[in-house]
Amino acid sequence: MTRSSPAPQALRPRLPSPLQPVDDEPFARHGVRLVLKRDDLIHPALPGNKWRKLAPNLRAAAEAGDRALLTFGGAYSNHLRATAAAGRLLGFDTLGVVRGDELAHAPLNWSLARCAADGMRLHFVDRATYRRKTDPDVLAALREGFGAFRLIPEGGSNPLAAQGCTELGRELRGQADTVAVACGTGGTLAGLAAGLGPGQRALGVPVLKGGSPHFLHETVADLQRAAFGGPRGDWTLAEGFDFGGYARRTPELDAFAEAFEERHGLPVERVYVAKLLFALTALVERGAFPTGSTVVAVVTGTG
Repeated sequence: MTRSSPAPQALRPRLPSPLQPVDDEPFARHGVRLVLKRDDLIHPALPGNKWRKLAPNLRAAAEAGDRALLTFGGAYSNHLRATAAAGRLLGFDTLGVVRGDELAHAPLNWSLARCAADGMRLHFVDRATYRRKTDPDVLAALREGFGAFRLIPEGGSNPLAAQGCTELGRELRGQADTVAVACGTGGTLAGLAAGLGPGQRALGVPVLKGGSPHFLHETVADLQRAAFGGPRGDWTLAEGFDFGGYARRTPELDAFAEAFEERHGLPVERVYVAKLLFALTALVERGAFPTGSTVVAVVTGTG
């Protein structure tokens, strides 16, 4: 991709993403209005926050004349799939560094096979090396092995990504009292909170387990400082709904998601969206949202 190549807008995103009111009994019983922000409909290959976080990074890469993108992810990473799809559609070479060297000689699962079909070169590393993925020595070895590239962090969360997600908040100004989003690496929450208007608050629901209880809070705060020069917006975290960690599920979570799907005829993605909706349902039952208020749940993708 060169400086004259099309900007990410050439992918024809559907913006602003639509709002879908949902008449759900627990919310109605407490006098709270639930609305879904259907970011999963932005683009078929780059749904939800993946579009919002990648678009400014892709634009910066194009303006700099970068030809290759390198990023990180696990065996079922939707961020890897989105980056691979963006590379195919916009003409970037893509390299995915995948956690787990035992996968190198195994058949590709459906997610990694999709990445490969979109032209992504997959490089498998052991878990100890993966944990050191931000170390200068590890990055230097990658550049020595694969040449020049633009680095996009795991999950796509960096200052550019946070800036890209401010538009999500702007689209929701005047539309809600609370806007909730599932959190992995924190970039969407950092930008969402910055984009909301006065009197609105952003609520993040962490889907990962591990690290100190304050790790994600510090990560979001650091992203806001790097992206905006300091704290922006009113935001909090609702912890305790990770169900054991990233991509972990329990019979209780599956039963909840299946019931929601049956009630509303909507697919509920299990890694992020099911945990978000479960958390909001539990919180509304606890009286966490005032009667007469509107809660928007951001549907960030299809997994």
